[in-house]
Amino acid sequence: MNRHDIALVVAGMIGVGVAIVHGVFTQRLLVKPTLELSIPRLARKLIPGLLQFSTFNWFVSGLALVAVAFAREHETKFAVGVLAASSYLFGALGNLWATRGRHYGWMLYGIAVLAIIYGLS
Repeated sequence: MNRHDIALVVAGMIGVGVAIVHGVFTQRLLVKPTLELSIPRLARKLIPGLLQFSTFNWFVSGLALVAVAFAREHETKFAVGVLAASSYLFGALGNLWATRGRHYGWMLYGIAVLAIIYGLS
């Protein structure tokens, strides 16, 4: 395992870690209070999944980055890296815009994107 592979593992670990923290806070601060409102049954079924979709996506992307660091084929690393980096970049930019930079999430995903770029170079 070389430095580029280690960068992919680090990016994956950042992704998994942020996804777990994001999932806990999303559940406590958004999902739970929303489900306490008087809303239709269909919305009660859809809201948790929709609010946790990004959490799931970031978690799976992180696991995929850790796994692909052990792959030999550059094409496989590139495909997984581009998919994960696009997801992380979208999250970082959305977080930066929504919080006007007053949140650490955009920085962590920005670091993860840079680590992916380095890992793929």
